Amino acid sequence: MTTDLLALSLAAFSGGVVALLLTLFGGGGSVLAVPLLLYLVGVHDPHVAIGVSAAGVSLNALTALAGQAKAGRVRWPCAILFAVTGAAGAWFGSSLAKMIDGHQLLLIFAVAMAAVGVSMLRPKPVVVRAEPSLNWAMSPNVGLAGAGVGSAAGFFGIGGGFLIVPGLMAATGMSLATAQATSLLSVAAFGATTAGNYALSGWIDLGLVAAMTVGGVAGTAAGLPLARRLGANAGLGRGLFAGLILVVSAYVAVRAVLTLMG
Repeated sequence: MTTDLLALSLAAFSGGVVALLLTLFGGGGSVLAVPLLLYLVGVHDPHVAIGVSAAGVSLNALTALAGQAKAGRVRWPCAILFAVTGAAGAWFGSSLAKMIDGHQLLLIFAVAMAAVGVSMLRPKPVVVRAEPSLNWAMSPNVGLAGAGVGSAAGFFGIGGGFLIVPGLMAATGMSLATAQATSLLSVAAFGATTAGNYALSGWIDLGLVAAMTVGGVAGTAAGLPLARRLGANAGLGRGLFAGLILVVSAYVAVRAVLTLMG
């Protein structure tokens, strides 16, 4: 467990940055956690960075879920079914990732980051419609979508919100706002499952997880008033954030390739 004060401070800063971006722009921010841990905090093993990131994302999602649940925005039957089947998928995906060389995995992770950046550039129209209730007819679709998305989230070690939200919308017909709130249970479940799997291999640093969590609380608190001020410029800010993710994904890919070649 890391006890170095500088590393813990940088991890707290990283957790704050990720939480701030998530608060301002929604999904996508968690993919920056792994690069920050590797290239700012100085974590040497990519598997450890992924394990710590998954744990931190899970804890931050639980905090956000509490607020959404209190506001009554979470569709619990859909959320639970998606999370349970997705957690099984996340265990499978993370088990597969653990068998891959860390730097090869980083190269694949860079591709996933680029996909997140591109998805954030796509416009997301707000659709007003009646919210669905889980029934037997839609249950297989919800379960299959959860398993598929969970497998991807576990493999890449990310919260998977950018996949969970469209997956919920496609499987149930719920609106974007409701899907974003409902997705948080799955983000927490997938992150916890992935982190638990990595912990079994000794690839979790509890000191860094704690530091990122503390920083995440501060980042969320700072992001709430900023999100209200962003207002009409939210689209521009989201576009710039997507551009940042694309640049970082290219950097991660180049570093991974150079390491593999060296």
